[in-house]
Amino acid sequence: MEYFLQQLINGVTLGSIYGLIAIGYTMVYGIIGMINFAHGDIFMIGAFSGLIVIVGLGALGLGSAGGLIVVAIIGAMIVAAAYGWALERIAYRPLRGSFRLAALISAIGMSILLQNYVQLAQGARVKPLQPMIEGGFVLMQKGDFTVNLSYLQIIIVGTTIALMTGFSLLIAKTSIGRSQRACEQDMKMAALLGLDVNRTISLTFMMGAALAAVAGMMFLIYYGVIDFFIGFLVGIKAFTAAVLGGIGSLPGAMLGGLLIGLIETFWSGYFTVEYKDVAAFAILVLVLIFRPTGLLGRPEVEKV
Repeated sequence: MEYFLQQLINGVTLGSIYGLIAIGYTMVYGIIGMINFAHGDIFMIGAFSGLIVIVGLGALGLGSAGGLIVVAIIGAMIVAAAYGWALERIAYRPLRGSFRLAALISAIGMSILLQNYVQLAQGARVKPLQPMIEGGFVLMQKGDFTVNLSYLQIIIVGTTIALMTGFSLLIAKTSIGRSQRACEQDMKMAALLGLDVNRTISLTFMMGAALAAVAGMMFLIYYGVIDFFIGFLVGIKAFTAAVLGGIGSLPGAMLGGLLIGLIETFWSGYFTVEYKDVAAFAILVLVLIFRPTGLLGRPEVEKV
């Protein structure tokens, strides 16, 4: 029971990170019906941007650990949002009226470009970060095994809940959210009614990129090491989470992220860690066989 509880805590923490990234996939797909396969690399750039801010300010002796993290998150969100905007303008907008395969190939090309760009700029070696938030609570102890809930895990899950709540309210209650929902329902009609579709799509890319940057910072301070290739594997897992939960559904993206995190963690804890990714993708295949729209997805209604 104690081991199960510890793995549950670890899985929810990891799933929170996946869920934030998955939201970016589901937002872009919900509006323009395309998969942004470079989104994982935006997550990676957010992590590197935050690391640069922390190392730079830390070398100057400016700020406490908490202050450095807050400043790094803000800086990473700004940088990632700028990359998200540029990605939409370069890789998606010119191909929006083309067949879907063209945009898919363009996104994969941008992913490879961003990976190699960061590799050239930062080097191929992993970049470590010393632990910045230590300590926590002992929930249970039996023999030599202790169930711990760290302050960092509380911060990660709490930040994810706060962002998900705020983001849901933004989509439901603000003019930006109404514009996004209008584009999702019928982009051509929204444009005919005077909505700036290009601006709405650019904002969507920027918002998704900013959330990915927060996830990148959480990944950095949780694991303490990053490299130029983390965006590919984590991005694929977050995309799997979006599909598993029902791509196009924000609650589905978060649910899928939590499920992928829990599957990985429990499989690693009770079976062999080498096959944790196989287990996650196998669950996805089973869900798509019996429920092709995902757990919370809705069937697409063809407009005539």
